[in-house]
Amino acid sequence: MGYDLRITRSTDWSRNAGHEINSSEWLDLVGSDPELALDPDNGPYAVNWTSGWFDWAEGNIFTTNPTRATVAKMLRLAGQLSGGLQGDNGEFYESVSEWTAETLEARSAESPQEKR
Repeated sequence: MGYDLRITRSTDWSRNAGHEINSSEWLDLVGSDPELALDPDNGPYAVNWTSGWFDWAEGNIFTTNPTRATVAKMLRLAGQLSGGLQGDNGEFYESVSEWTAETLEARSAESPQEKR
């Protein structure tokens, strides 16, 4: 099972009613960023990037098991979307230096009970 990071405008990505990033905003941003390319084989909002992938669902942008380069790109995208970068456990990341291989390993190993 992977560990997801999400760009969200809410304090809790899973409860973002009223704070959604709408799909047209996402597609507009993708269209204006030459590093991003739609990937219709993986869905209408799926996007490829040189070092990873992103997708839109339920008002958030997400990826799974990102590299540091992908986290850096997500932070830039979050800024453009007036959002923040939140992990599965509710923690927010403000810089790429907060994300390491050890971070991913530790976060992925946490049980659902530890996530609350």
